[in-house]
Amino acid sequence: MEPKSRSDDFSKLEGATETGIDRRPQPFRALILEPVLFQRREGAEAELRGNRSPEARLEEAVGLSAAINLDIVSAGVVKISNPKPATLFGEGKVSELAGIVEAEDVDLVVVDHPLSPIQQRNLERRLKTKVIDRTGLILEIFGDRARTKEGKLQVDLAHLTWQKSRLVRSWTHLERQRGGVGFMGGPGETQIESDRRQIQDRITALQKQLEGVRRTRDLHRKKRKKIPQPTVALVGYTNAGKSTLFNRLTKADVFAKDLLFATLDPTLRKITLPHGREVILSDTVGFISDLPTHLVAAFRATLEEVLEADLILHVRDISHPDTDAQAEDVKKTLEDLGVSPQTGAPIIEVWNKIDCLDPAYRDKLLAEQGREGPISLSALTGEGIDQLYNRIDAFMAEKDDTFTVVLPVSAGELLAQLYQMAEVLERKDGDETIEAIVRVSDKQRGPFRAKFKHYMDGQSA
Repeated sequence: MEPKSRSDDFSKLEGATETGIDRRPQPFRALILEPVLFQRREGAEAELRGNRSPEARLEEAVGLSAAINLDIVSAGVVKISNPKPATLFGEGKVSELAGIVEAEDVDLVVVDHPLSPIQQRNLERRLKTKVIDRTGLILEIFGDRARTKEGKLQVDLAHLTWQKSRLVRSWTHLERQRGGVGFMGGPGETQIESDRRQIQDRITALQKQLEGVRRTRDLHRKKRKKIPQPTVALVGYTNAGKSTLFNRLTKADVFAKDLLFATLDPTLRKITLPHGREVILSDTVGFISDLPTHLVAAFRATLEEVLEADLILHVRDISHPDTDAQAEDVKKTLEDLGVSPQTGAPIIEVWNKIDCLDPAYRDKLLAEQGREGPISLSALTGEGIDQLYNRIDAFMAEKDDTFTVVLPVSAGELLAQLYQMAEVLERKDGDETIEAIVRVSDKQRGPFRAKFKHYMDGQSA
């Protein structure tokens, strides 16, 4: 019997009704499995993925599945002491799962663990339904969330790269395509070779399109470097509250929901800090544990906003029981991108969702805040937001220079450029001259000196 075949968007159609056909998409019935692999060490068993509990990983897998509207009929942890190369699970467990799939009419089995192409194919044959692993699930979510052209191109590239590595021989109807003319042609190429070639052609085309997007993004980034506003990037584990914080700071209306990977495409907005300084705030895609490397590569153009940032805010869900493990996953992904406190922009931790904490602990975190260390806040209620504003403002001010500039009143064009390139702290208008005390950001220091060197003494005020 062949595996069930359903549409790629994990939705199915109901049958005919008395009034006709109900074509509203219905969620797939899904079975979620969290494999726990053990290895014997000195007479005892140790879990191979011990950075967080199996129950927490299962909860995350269920959350990921809910992100694409799957109807989860069953979910559980499966202990594996001897992984099988053919199916990952043992023979008895595979038979048990086949019974559950048949009894519950399961359309999709999600295995929250990497599966080899052979394991995926064999499980689909044995369970007689569709099977995807963690990478496949994340790709489906990204495909559902992508809204911009760039996001869709990135998802398509990641999906094709993943699909190319998973071509296995699961048919016998075509041994080889015949080459040449008539009966004298050579053996030609196998079906797998043909599929792999077609996928590679599409990958090459997508890479060319993304290269054009990257060049456009580079041009926009270079234009931003010519203006005095520095860039602050939000990073963090998925569902840590980055988009909610982004909306709170920018008064924007970016889609934000208590959902894993609620937003995918990057968004940039200008915000004004308490002392009048303007900065560009960038919201990026959330990170997650075991993020596929080719997915990081596909989204590198998007994540380059983090690489070019002047300051990085690492948003953490401090109320989550695995917040420390999530923070380590974010740091690892940043390091894969080449970002660390030693090599990249400074990183400030933002402990979000304090409204979900015990009141006594929340008050303790707020009382301990200072000029250094994490900032505790609630993006939902706004508590602690002022401390974040002040910390960003103080950080930016540390890298600034203050100059006194004296311009002739007739130099209207220069005065306009002064306001564009610096923050005017104080201005005195005389009969013949205009004296201004200005604050210049680190990135604008060189261009500002070159432009106004004849109108200042070269010393900080």
